[in-house]
Amino acid sequence: MGVGIATLAALRALPETLAVGRRNQEPLGRALATYAELLRHRQVLGYAGAGGFFYGAMYAYIAGTPFAYITYHHVSPQFYGVLFAAGIVGIMVTNQLNARMVRRFGGDRLMRGGAFGAAIAGVLLVIAAWTDWGGLLGLVIPLFVFVSATGFIVANAIAGALGAVPARSGAMSALIGASQYGTGILGSALVGFFADGTPRPMGTVIALMSIGSLLCATLLVPSTVAISDEAMAIE
Repeated sequence: MGVGIATLAALRALPETLAVGRRNQEPLGRALATYAELLRHRQVLGYAGAGGFFYGAMYAYIAGTPFAYITYHHVSPQFYGVLFAAGIVGIMVTNQLNARMVRRFGGDRLMRGGAFGAAIAGVLLVIAAWTDWGGLLGLVIPLFVFVSATGFIVANAIAGALGAVPARSGAMSALIGASQYGTGILGSALVGFFADGTPRPMGTVIALMSIGSLLCATLLVPSTVAISDEAMAIE
């Protein structure tokens, strides 16, 4: 709440730097219509879905791992912090790899590769969650692989969406952010709603969301040529 109040105060105090002639004075209804227009295009849905579904799985991970590790598998709170930090290290590594590899392989290919890895990890996770196969490691290893896919999925999904319609970058940025945090709320809520004293709800939500991310990345994101043609149509 304190950070939110400070942010509002900063917004009131900071001057607008955009030239008056370039400021957007359109009403809220027009902005909503712009979002609806963007969502009618296949590549926008693909990028938003790939990143959005993955965010839903990530928030399921954040909501579910404290219980799955500490309560169910009796991990100490201190060791849980170590396990959570390992996932952050994985994200840092894949972000660095993505930055080095994106020029060679392209963001779309890396996004699909990351989504594929996350989906495979999700399937292994749900099997371990329902059968207790591998015990604690049966959760830790696929969850580490899943979380590490962040570096290949999120940045490339955002960059792809912004690049698809550069003339609407502001609206696109808002749309992508809303989709990611909206599905994040959904993912964490589902874990809580279906909580049954086991890691099963977390594993199931992560698996389904990861598969959704993969389907969006592979079936809805068209080729580069198609993206350029459709972006011109939007503009």
